Amino acid sequence: MTQFLDARSSQNAALFNSISIPIPVINTPQLFAQIGLQTAGAGTNLRVSLKGTITVRLPLALFQVRIIIVRGTVATDPIVYSGNYTYGLNGLLNPEVIVFSASDFNIPIVPQLTYSAFISTNLLGTVRVGPESFDGFVVSD
Repeated sequence: MTQFLDARSSQNAALFNSISIPIPVINTPQLFAQIGLQTAGAGTNLRVSLKGTITVRLPLALFQVRIIIVRGTVATDPIVYSGNYTYGLNGLLNPEVIVFSASDFNIPIVPQLTYSAFISTNLLGTVRVGPESFDGFVVSD
């Protein structure tokens, strides 16, 4: 029988257009969310489910945004999710909402699992405008 262990949430911005955080360096991951999931009492077969949203205003050009989620605290830790999103001129007038969902299986049992979400882009001028939210839960057998 599946056993619920923990659930956490990270919400940097709850409202549309409530922040203005530029992504200053191209192709360099910028942390936008992080959660820690407690695994006390875990049985075998740990499983994590993660989901989130981030909204960006885009420069006047065709460009790409990359979202990665890692098990750890830095962008070089093991990647559990990676998504590339390509946008055109529409993003300048209407900010783009990026929604993602990820899972992590075969996880080592440690007292706390940390998951971090990063965003990067291949073009200067991208601005995080909100909302930004990231949450997850962990279960075991």
